[in-house]
Amino acid sequence: MVGVGTSVPGTSYSQRELLDIFGITDPRIRSIFLNSAIDRRALTLPPRLPDGSMPVETQGQLLAKHVTSGVTLGRQAVEACLGAAGATLADVRYLCCVTSTGLLTPGFSALLIKELGIDRHCARLDVVGMGCNAGLNGLTSVASWAAAHPGELALMVCIEACSAAYVMDGTMRSAVVNSLFGDGSAAVAVVAPPAAGPAVVEPAAPGPAATPAGPALLRFSSCIVPEASGAMRYDWDDVQGKFSFYLDPDIPYVVGAHAELSLDRLLDGTGLNRSDISHWVIHSGGKKVVDSVRVNLGLTRKDVRHTTGVLRDHGNLSSGSFLFSYERLVAEACAEPGEFGVLMTMGPGSTIELALVGW
Repeated sequence: MVGVGTSVPGTSYSQRELLDIFGITDPRIRSIFLNSAIDRRALTLPPRLPDGSMPVETQGQLLAKHVTSGVTLGRQAVEACLGAAGATLADVRYLCCVTSTGLLTPGFSALLIKELGIDRHCARLDVVGMGCNAGLNGLTSVASWAAAHPGELALMVCIEACSAAYVMDGTMRSAVVNSLFGDGSAAVAVVAPPAAGPAVVEPAAPGPAATPAGPALLRFSSCIVPEASGAMRYDWDDVQGKFSFYLDPDIPYVVGAHAELSLDRLLDGTGLNRSDISHWVIHSGGKKVVDSVRVNLGLTRKDVRHTTGVLRDHGNLSSGSFLFSYERLVAEACAEPGEFGVLMTMGPGSTIELALVGW
């Protein structure tokens, strides 16, 4: 992973400001907003009406926002990522775009190639509708492509205009979603060293052929919980005439109960124990989700500091959340050669995705 970059809209709101904008007076819903461990979120909201209320957006308007906001955020994240990687748009040979907050054809990969002027022969992939876990699903494909094309730059960009998935119907179901998610995009660049061989659980040795500083993607693991397939879903609401996201209250317990099993699967056969993991990059799925994972894996608050920091400053950014946390880890410059880390995302399925990385 040779570079990472993120982007959020320029308009940011505190939870109290959003309560006023959304016109929420129900004390139960206000409590959800104010006890979310979120301070602020960047959102793309429509101009307020003369009476100060927020207009109700149609599904068509929400989809249009998904596209226009998504392209802008995606472009900014890609440019930041390439800058961090010391690369240019001309270096991009593979582009994977991940999104869950709207449907469009052609997808973001085609739109960004046109917007950014990336070579028309760039290979591409769109991962649509997998949810908050999808960043690691996409990264699996990116890593595979990079391994098959040593020395060539592969790029993944997660584009989530979560405000394009908001439904304002006053229900508790919608309130939970509207209290949690923020808009943002995150991109990561991956390059396999020119002389790369089969992946092994050892960080790449330094040398002339080494890629820019960054951890090696060593292996991936996935765990799906079919009996909880309906716990997180984005489906059609006939009453509202819109797509609507649903989060089951039991999600933190489902994720927490399967976290240890998923991690053991990732580390199985590597010779590594949980105590050998120095760095944890976990999806900022919500306060209860993060706490459940932390408790079940025996992690400290310091271990999840970047996750809770992203949740505090941005809310849940869906598929790109873990890259916002990873960017903070990179900025700390605290990872040492020979150390290992775990990337972890959770989402619909219900699914836990993991990756083992090594410096």
